[in-house]
Amino acid sequence: MELDWWEIFLRVGCAFFLGAMVGFERQWRSRMAGLRTNALVATGAALFVLLSADLDDVSPTRIAAQVVSGIGFLGAGVILRDGVNVRGLTTAATIWCVGAIGVLAGGGQYAGAAVGAATVMAANLVLRPISRRVERGVASASSEFLTSYLLRVVCRDEQEAHVRALLIQTLSGGNFTLRSLHSEHINGDGEHVAVQADLTTTGQQHALLEQAVSRLSLEPGVSSVRWQALDEAEA
Repeated sequence: MELDWWEIFLRVGCAFFLGAMVGFERQWRSRMAGLRTNALVATGAALFVLLSADLDDVSPTRIAAQVVSGIGFLGAGVILRDGVNVRGLTTAATIWCVGAIGVLAGGGQYAGAAVGAATVMAANLVLRPISRRVERGVASASSEFLTSYLLRVVCRDEQEAHVRALLIQTLSGGNFTLRSLHSEHINGDGEHVAVQADLTTTGQQHALLEQAVSRLSLEPGVSSVRWQALDEAEA
C-alpha cells in the first residue's frame, strides 16, 4: 500500500516529536542518550515501518521485530558497570520504549504513540522520587545500593598534612572508596584549611563515619568536622 506524502510526513513528524519529548527529560538530567538520540531512535523506527508499508512482500510485524532487536544493541551501549552498581538501565529502557513509540507512529497509531510517550515521561519523572524514598528506606550496611558521602574537616594550616593522612588511615578500615580528596584555604582566613573527602560505599555506613568524626575531632588544631550523605545520581 503506497502512502501519500502528507501521511508519510505526519507519521515521521509524530515519531520525531514524541521521541524528542522523551529525550528532553533525559537531556535535562544530563544522561548519555538525550534529546537527539531519542528523537533519532523514534524516527528511525518509524522509517523502517514505513518501508514495510511500501513493500508488499515484507510483513510490518517482521520489520518491527528487527527494529526491537537493533535497539537492544543500542541500549546495551549505554549500560555501564560501576563497582557493584549497574548504571544506564533506565536510559536503555527509555530507548527501548522510544523505539516502540516510533513503531506505533510509523504504523499510523498516533493515539497509542502519544499515550506511550506520556507514560514513559511519567515513569521517568513521577517514579524517580518514589524510587529514591524506597532506596533510602531499605538501604543498610549490607545492601548493594551505592551511597555517596562528603566529609569535611577544618583545621589549622600547619595540621593539613597530618589531617589528610589521618583521614585516609581512619577511612581505610571501612568499606569506603575515596573518590577525591582536596584542601582549600577558607576565605578571609589564611590560618585554617578545609580538607574535603568525597567517598562512596555500599549501603549506609553512618556509624563508621560517626567514629571517624569522633576520632578526627580529638586532634589538636581541628576546629570542626562534619559529614553528609549525598543522593547518588540515577542511571
